[in-house]
Amino acid sequence: MTTEQVEEKVRETLHAITLDRVRASGDLAEQVVRRRGRRRFSQAAGAAVAVAAITVGAVFGFGGGAGAEQDRPVRPAASPEGWKPWQKDNPGAAERGCLVDGSALYCGGSKYDTAKFDATTGERLWTVKVNREGDGMDHPFAVRDGVVYAYRNHTAKNEPGGDYAGGTELMAVDTDNGDVLWKKKMPQDDRTDQAAMLIDGAMLANTPSLRTMSALDPRTGDEKWHYTWDKGNACQRTVLSGVPHLLCARDTEKPDDTDVIRLDPATGEPKKVTSVPGGQQLLGMTGDRMVLKGVTKPGAKTWQLTTVNTSGEQVSHSYRLQGTMANADVVGDRLFTVSWQGKASAYSLTTGKTLWTQPVGVKMPDREQMRAGLASPAVSTGQGVVYFFSPTGDLSGLDLRTGERVWRSHVDIEEQGLVSLLPPQLLLYKDVLVVRKGSEIVTLLPRTGG
Repeated sequence: MTTEQVEEKVRETLHAITLDRVRASGDLAEQVVRRRGRRRFSQAAGAAVAVAAITVGAVFGFGGGAGAEQDRPVRPAASPEGWKPWQKDNPGAAERGCLVDGSALYCGGSKYDTAKFDATTGERLWTVKVNREGDGMDHPFAVRDGVVYAYRNHTAKNEPGGDYAGGTELMAVDTDNGDVLWKKKMPQDDRTDQAAMLIDGAMLANTPSLRTMSALDPRTGDEKWHYTWDKGNACQRTVLSGVPHLLCARDTEKPDDTDVIRLDPATGEPKKVTSVPGGQQLLGMTGDRMVLKGVTKPGAKTWQLTTVNTSGEQVSHSYRLQGTMANADVVGDRLFTVSWQGKASAYSLTTGKTLWTQPVGVKMPDREQMRAGLASPAVSTGQGVVYFFSPTGDLSGLDLRTGERVWRSHVDIEEQGLVSLLPPQLLLYKDVLVVRKGSEIVTLLPRTGG
């Protein structure tokens, strides 16, 4: 989503909120948009934002095409050793979202920028306190080699005029004990998936200036190299097989084309790989290919999708939307979409064909009250199932091959005021589903196959 689209979604949500029968005023909406403007979203689409109509999911690495995996029947879920179902409310420690890594669960909330939980038992192991306020939409976003990466406020002090604009720091935390290893100030309050990402041998971060990406040492935060793009360009960022890539276009409403630029992960040396006609939005990654969507007008019924691999080879297909879009997520070699009418579709990014369209199997949230739609789906390639979770508490599992429903369930999670308007999460700990809505986390083993 563009900055303007995200801000409009924030406005719409605030206008829909009723507190003690008083509707949020236009002034309040504008104040929040201006305040969140300090955390400017990158012009790249695919940012993980809380109040949005389209969510773009993470890649879970499941293969494409008509391989043997697609012919495999749904298998039963297996319980991890020592795991038993648990449900816990973690106010201040989880409402901003979570990340699963092995048997660890890293979350963020209003009191803690990072909190580590044991995914097997739900026990909280350590925390990193917020620096004054923790009301953002971000959470720990990456883990590697004993380090978890997250964001924090740069300062807890007010400005001379009395307003608070804390700024943002990228921080690295030791996964064993929660010690903060290093912090790096960011030039703006962008905490989306465009702001920082892991590459081969480094953390690539949008610092120290708005048009610069720097490769930072994972253990010390020291700069290894940096790359600055030309003024007047807007560049989206992604990583293919550990190698950073930029998608740069003129910062205009209708750019002529979008350049794909590869940065050497060891030196930052740039190399133009290819150009894609027109403006493009980054939807996600599938294997060694990035998935781009041509910029369209609101209400368009067809998307032009293009995949670009590390060699610059382009393949384009058109995708016709099935109803009014609530969610769109790239997972493996497929694009999963869900309409507000409750229809789920699986589209192959390899063949350019819609594989199936079936009822999503969960109750859709009220469109006027829950603009974030469903949680991004979780895909278990081993089981052959794609799972969906609605803010209403409904869960469903659809067969990856056919879209037929193979499992359904429901979890009872209490409403938590404004927190309930933020998007829920559905994660996988091996075959266990980790469901988060607000600060409450539930784990359960789906009974599929057999």
